[in-house]
Amino acid sequence: MSLTDLKRKKPKQIITPVSVDDFIEDANNYALGKASQLIVPPASISKGLDKKSVKIYRHATFSLTETSISQLDTLSKETKIAKSRLLRILIDEFSQRSMDEQYQLLHKNDEDS
Repeated sequence: MSLTDLKRKKPKQIITPVSVDDFIEDANNYALGKASQLIVPPASISKGLDKKSVKIYRHATFSLTETSISQLDTLSKETKIAKSRLLRILIDEFSQRSMDEQYQLLHKNDEDS
């Protein structure tokens, strides 16, 4: 990891121009408890990793064995899920396990040898 990875990056907000009439109408909707008409509906937002995402993703460099790379590649192709997303899922799954389950998984390879 380099020093540039330590810099905190904030997502840039895209400000779309709004007419005065639309702004006033949206303020009236807000006052009446109605939904905003100026917010982009979620269906039009692209899925996946993009620079405008609310989540901030950081680049990470680490080493994997050839077997792990092959398994990750196969999983990615079979599930049609990006490798980085698969890794985030697997890390989350591992972190939610109990300490005993984590220990067993970590030492499983030692027992198989």
